[in-house]
Amino acid sequence: MGRLILLRHGQSLYNKENLFTGWTDVDLSEEGIEEAKRAGEILLKHDLLPDICFTSWLKRAIHTAQLALKEMEWEQIDCIKSWKLNERHYGAWQCHNKDAIRKEVGDEMFMAVRRGYDTSPPPLQDGDPRLAENDPKYRKLDPSSLPRGESLKATRKRVLNYFAEAIAPELARGKDLLVSAHGNSLRALVMAIEHLTPAEIVEVEIPTGEPIVYVFDETLHLLRKERPARFSKD
Repeated sequence: MGRLILLRHGQSLYNKENLFTGWTDVDLSEEGIEEAKRAGEILLKHDLLPDICFTSWLKRAIHTAQLALKEMEWEQIDCIKSWKLNERHYGAWQCHNKDAIRKEVGDEMFMAVRRGYDTSPPPLQDGDPRLAENDPKYRKLDPSSLPRGESLKATRKRVLNYFAEAIAPELARGKDLLVSAHGNSLRALVMAIEHLTPAEIVEVEIPTGEPIVYVFDETLHLLRKERPARFSKD
């Protein structure tokens, strides 16, 4: 029996400022740091001690994992990082205020991109300094594989590719896994695990710093879902 612990990073500096973040590599806010520590307390209280940690290449997710594991005194485990667990790429909307974008494009378009399944934001154009290919951390990747703007559908494709490749085999071995990632990369996983439709995933919000636990048998059949934070209130 393997357990998959999903943890959305704590509040980031851009979350605090109400900016679209996407692949912009911003760190945690002070509140986000405390949320990450609290997540560690919750995991320890419920004896959710992962065998392996998976995270993205973005520091807000990496630091959330590090802070949670430090709080648990469980820093000896391997932490495997992949860009395929990165947040959804918000294209030309990245670094812009959400309210300003909503006013510019209207409620219908805003919500189609923000919470819809197959609508992408406007892509970044050639020469834009925000292109991932300009970031040294992606220099060894084929630029054609790097998104310039993604729908949730596109995000789901790369996340599930990595899940099948790296995460599912460890779950099938009965290992407990922590995935510290992002609102939309985790929504993509939740959609697949819970067999949600595009209409149903619109209503799903992944809270920052609150672990979600899925328990699987050896055939990766889902046995149950747990929300340990809901039973950890002081």
